[in-house]
Order: sequence, then structure tokens, then C-alpha cells
Amino acid sequence: MPVPQLIRWLAILPLLAGPQAHAADLPGPWVELTSDGGLDVRAVTMPGGVCPKVMADGAMLPAAPRGTPDQPNGPYPVQVCIVHAATTARSLTVDGVPVPTLSSTIRRIVVIGDTGCRLKGDDVQDCNDPVKWPFATISRLAAARHPDLVIHVGDYHYRESACPADRAGCAGSPYGDNWAVWQKDFFSPAAPLLAAAPWVLVRGNHELCNRGGHGWFRLLDPHPDAVECTATTPPYALHLYPLNLLIFDGADADDDTADPGKVALYRGQLQSLLAEVPAHAWLLTHRPVWAVAEGEGTPQGATLNGTEQAAIRDLVPPELDMVLSGHVHDFTSYEFGPGRPAQLVVGEGGHTHAAIVQPISPGITIDGMKLRRTFAIPDYGYVVLHRVDQGWTGTVYSVTDQVLARCRLRGREVSCHPAAR
Repeated sequence: MPVPQLIRWLAILPLLAGPQAHAADLPGPWVELTSDGGLDVRAVTMPGGVCPKVMADGAMLPAAPRGTPDQPNGPYPVQVCIVHAATTARSLTVDGVPVPTLSSTIRRIVVIGDTGCRLKGDDVQDCNDPVKWPFATISRLAAARHPDLVIHVGDYHYRESACPADRAGCAGSPYGDNWAVWQKDFFSPAAPLLAAAPWVLVRGNHELCNRGGHGWFRLLDPHPDAVECTATTPPYALHLYPLNLLIFDGADADDDTADPGKVALYRGQLQSLLAEVPAHAWLLTHRPVWAVAEGEGTPQGATLNGTEQAAIRDLVPPELDMVLSGHVHDFTSYEFGPGRPAQLVVGEGGHTHAAIVQPISPGITIDGMKLRRTFAIPDYGYVVLHRVDQGWTGTVYSVTDQVLARCRLRGREVSCHPAAR
């Protein structure tokens, strides 16, 4: 066998044995909001192991398995345990160790998105380099902000193909829809932030069934009975004082077109979701509804998202203040005035990015309405939203914890500006 071919074979040999689980690699428990308005305490255990003991306000809660572990060499040779708790629980422990509870008043929110490390064909990121892939740093810094809630706007799983044999920056990385990738791409780097607060989790297009979707349903999907991967999931609302969050699974929405079948499906879901909306609600969906498309090769003037724009047209209630999304790998705010909700994009959490290729300026038209105010930053980072009188302030942080920008959110008004240097 030629030497280069031998080197490549040796590099992938550990992966051919399958993503075997080891107890030392299992993440700690985490807490997430569910579609029925409750809290899930979730934990990953070894197959055949005992689910941890969860206590809520001194009372033991029953644990249940989610799905069935694969064989040792299968993609998911781990057991997920779930304990459902009330959002009003003031004390939660897992095997005697405290885990986050939901604050009665949400005052500080960390928002992140698009956090995984890209390995897809020729698009290769140095996953072993914390500068080139800074999600672990972002997680640690964001956790130190002591949030009451974490919102992830989607795209957790990015390692879809093998690291090239001659690329040291990602050498040894797993790939594919399996436990090893979810551990590396999400659970390990997210550990500090998972331990800091309950999470609201939005499905991204990287969690579709032909990408990382099977792991999404096994591990994170917030619908209690959803274990097998499906193209779409039902929308739901969360009322977390003073937040009213509407979560919509638009992961499979086409950006550039508006397929009639998908538009009809999404329109029916949105009609139900938006029928009775409390004041000052936010719509959470991974793909921005009204945004400028970015990335090399993007046609000038291309906007997002064709499917969602067609589906939501004429359905937007006046109580909807903002759409919160990711998908585009930067931070961008869009304000259209009182006639349309603001659009906030927080997609700078981990995937490699380039400079903003389409300069965004007020006056351009997105889906029939002129943009009144906009602001964009391409740097890696995260966002912290603070509750203030009559609205929220937003702070955009870099991976060095430098303040990059400050924002004011009041109803449908979003005003962002660079931080003073």
C-alpha cells in the first residue's frame, strides 16, 4: 500500500469501529424548555445504566428513557434519560447535584447560534484550534454572564464529512450523524453554558434528517414524544414572564424558492401559532424571515426566506415585535418600522465566516417593505439581552469578551451601534 494511502487509512481506522460511548465522555445533565410548556431534565447514560435520581423541591420525579440505544458500534450507543418537571420548580438536583431552574422573571438572556465546526467536502474548519473554532470559548464567556435563559437559534451539527488526511487542524475528528459528533460539536464545548441556565432550543437546517437530524431527535428535540426524525415538527408557544416566545420549525424551508407544498404546510402551522398572540411576542425560527443573504456566490440583492415569507404573508399580528434567527453567520439587526416585526440574526457562534459580502443599507426592499435601519458585524461572538423598562437592551460580545455593539429593542424598534473604542 502506498504511504499516503496508508496514512489516510490509519487516520480513519478509529472511526470505522463506530462511535463507541465511554462513561468518561458523557456530558452532564442539562435543562431545556419543552413544547408542552414544562421543563425537561435530560441526561445521557451508558446503555443498561440506571437513569439518575432527579429531585424537584425535595420530591423525587420519575425518569423515562428517550428512544433505545443502538448496538455498541451503532451511531447512538447511549441512553437518553428524561425527567419532566414544572417550570415553577425552585430546586432541581440530579444525583444530589443542583442543576439550573427557571427564574420566575427572565431578565438576562444569552443568544447563540450556528455553533458547530464545519467539515463538509472542501469546506473545512480547524476544529482542533480554539481560535479557528471558538464555540468552547464563547460558551465559557457567556456562562459567566449568569443568564436566566439561553436561546440557541439552531445549527448545532456541522461535521458531515471526514477531515482531509493532510489537515492537522481537524485531525481525528468524527463525522456523520452519530453520538461522537454531537459530543464534539455540541455537548463538550457547550458544557459551561448548559450548566448555567435552562435552554430554548430551535432546530436548524443542519438538523434535517439527511444531516444531523437523527441525533437532534434522540438528544435535544423539545417535543416529548418525538424520537424518530421527521421533516417538520409542530410549532409551540412558551410564556416565560415577561417573554412570549413562539417557536417555529422552519428548518426545511427553502431559502430561494417558495415550494407551494411547503408554503401550504407552514402557513397552516403559522395560522395556528399566530392566532392568539400575547403582547410583545418574539418568533423564533432558524432561517430569518426577512434578511439579506450572505456568503460567497450569493446573488446581489438575494434575500431570505422565500418559503417563510410566502407562508407568513398577511398573518403577522401587531403583537409580534421581533423575529429571532440564525442561519446567516454574522450578527445583523433589521428594522422596518411599525409595519413589520424587527428581524435579529445571531449566527456568529462557531462556524467559519467571511466578511459581509452584501453591504446592507437602509432603503433596500425586502419582501415588499423598505428597510428603515440596519446594523451588521461579522465577528465571532454571542449576544446578551437585558430586560429594561419598556423593552430590552442587547450587547454583542466578541470571543475576547470585548463589547462590539450595543442595541436597544423597544417594540418593533431595534437600534444598534458600534461600541465606543
